[in-house]
Amino acid sequence: MPRLSVYFVRASMINLILGFTFGGFLLANKGILISPSIWALLPIHIEFTFIGWMIQLALGIAFWILPRFSGEHPRGNENWSWGTFVLLNTGIIFIILQSLFEVQWLSFTGRVFEVLALTAFVIGNWRRVKPLGA
Repeated sequence: MPRLSVYFVRASMINLILGFTFGGFLLANKGILISPSIWALLPIHIEFTFIGWMIQLALGIAFWILPRFSGEHPRGNENWSWGTFVLLNTGIIFIILQSLFEVQWLSFTGRVFEVLALTAFVIGNWRRVKPLGA
């Protein structure tokens, strides 16, 4: 498994643990009312489990599984995929910070980073899916 895929999978597992932790707080609050303000953690739970875990795991496995080129660089230019990793995790952090501190520009910036991350992944790996001239 390539190093980048390992980082994607490890980061997704960290997000899974964090998402389940926040989800556990929400579920416990449903059973025994601790504080109504705990429901403010719902967007953080969703961000960790959906973007942080599911999307990141899918990107890491896709980077590993997609067809490889023969030659010195079997996965093409990996810089796009490394950029995906950095942009996606930066976007997740911005969304979490926005949920905690309610700074609206962080939400927009975080979503822009996440869209740029997916765009970078497509740009970096599209030739592995559909080679030029095919």
